Amino acid sequence: MADQKPRNRRPSQNEKREEKQFEEVVINIDRVSRVVKGGRRFRFKALVVVGNRKNRVGVGVAKGQDVQAAISRASDIAKKHMITFPLYKDTLPHDVETKVTGARVLLKPAAPGTGIIAGGVVRTILGTTGIKNLLSKSLGSTNKVNIAYATIEALKQLVPAEKWVNSPVKPSKEAK
Repeated sequence: MADQKPRNRRPSQNEKREEKQFEEVVINIDRVSRVVKGGRRFRFKALVVVGNRKNRVGVGVAKGQDVQAAISRASDIAKKHMITFPLYKDTLPHDVETKVTGARVLLKPAAPGTGIIAGGVVRTILGTTGIKNLLSKSLGSTNKVNIAYATIEALKQLVPAEKWVNSPVKPSKEAK
């Protein structure tokens, strides 16, 4: 009896599980290749967004020998390059337009109840933030990596309402 192998067991409910602090979403995975003497060598490129559903978000791009390695490296890069942006009543404080390489992204605040009106990559990125009402348009390039970086750049350019509104702004319920 003492010489038996230990069984694989499930963690009990009393044992603490590591809670994820950030939500990770894989936006895109590409198979890329390079040509060598013997043929083609394939690798995988992953585009990952990481957010905390409050007001922090980051985007990472990385390559790896297999899909899982690429995703884990991209999520580490995204966590390293996270940004914090201001929110105003579950939306943006003002509209913003940004261009990164050929991709242009326009983000506009929306009235309560509108939801996130965005397409593709922009919607995925904004889904990991705390924004609940927003209008957006992606113009120009359809390259997913460039659109992702343009969206992050637009969020970086946001200025809190307290810094540009002339009349006194009442703090939102979440800020208290």
